[in-house]
Amino acid sequence: MERGNQTWDFEFVLLGLSSQPGIQKGLFVLFLLMYLVTLAGNILIMLVIRKDPHLHTPMYYFLSHLSFLDMCYTTTIIPQMLTNFLAQHKTITFVGCMAQMYISLSLGGIEFILLAVMAYDRYMAICHPLRYNVVMSQRFCVQMAIGCWLSGFLNGLLQTVFTLNLPFCGMRIINHFGCEVLAVQQLACSSTIIGDAVMLAAGVLILLTPFFLVLVSYVYILSTILQIRSAEGRQKAFSTCTAHLTVVTLCYGTAIFAYLRPRSYYSPRQGKTVSLFYCVITPMLNPMIYSLRNQEVKGALIKVIGERG
Repeated sequence: MERGNQTWDFEFVLLGLSSQPGIQKGLFVLFLLMYLVTLAGNILIMLVIRKDPHLHTPMYYFLSHLSFLDMCYTTTIIPQMLTNFLAQHKTITFVGCMAQMYISLSLGGIEFILLAVMAYDRYMAICHPLRYNVVMSQRFCVQMAIGCWLSGFLNGLLQTVFTLNLPFCGMRIINHFGCEVLAVQQLACSSTIIGDAVMLAAGVLILLTPFFLVLVSYVYILSTILQIRSAEGRQKAFSTCTAHLTVVTLCYGTAIFAYLRPRSYYSPRQGKTVSLFYCVITPMLNPMIYSLRNQEVKGALIKVIGERG
């Protein structure tokens, strides 16, 4: 296969997290355990939501999408990492690299938009409770979920197609543990000004716009909560938002730091650290956050475990 004068039949070398064999074996065990915890936690959240009729609400419908998304996201990255920890030659084909980049960019974009949709759900539930069931109908929730997935996949397609057409020459060594878009574009032997513009546009549309909508939603939510007279009512209303706020902080915070800084500030070490945080750690923590900080999920989880015991 060829694109222009450049063939697709070549490989990238992934430097990974460490080149020391002893450390790599330890990292293999660590990331394997983290991967298993991530899968188990998110599968458990989806099973609990599916099994408990009390959780068949828009809030938990979107949470089940988030759990499925996190499972897919980590599966895109961690198996490749685990293979490379034990492999002598840490390579990935160009086509495989572009596929990994497309899937990870798409899933990341979906998550940013989905978190904004979840914030809107909380806004309607707290600020307009009488209209909530009418507005947040099953059909509307399905339409919003489909919109999240389509928007994310379109974002991933646009950025991957641009990267796909960059000329790569010289040493094709990616100083990363995966095909992260910034790390790959660093290898291009032509100007990436257009790429910077594409990245900025994607950052505004897929990252900053949902983040702004989340902020606006929570301004109205906080204003409404402060008007509730009873302390118990305020606590109950705010408790439905704390888990989502925690996830929003983790997700948007790391992504904004990674993708909206000038490219001249890009550091491979920082890039790896930030990528680890939102590709591995955040998907692992999300089920814990929602199960520990949400009384309804915690209660349903205890009930399911009790039934199986």
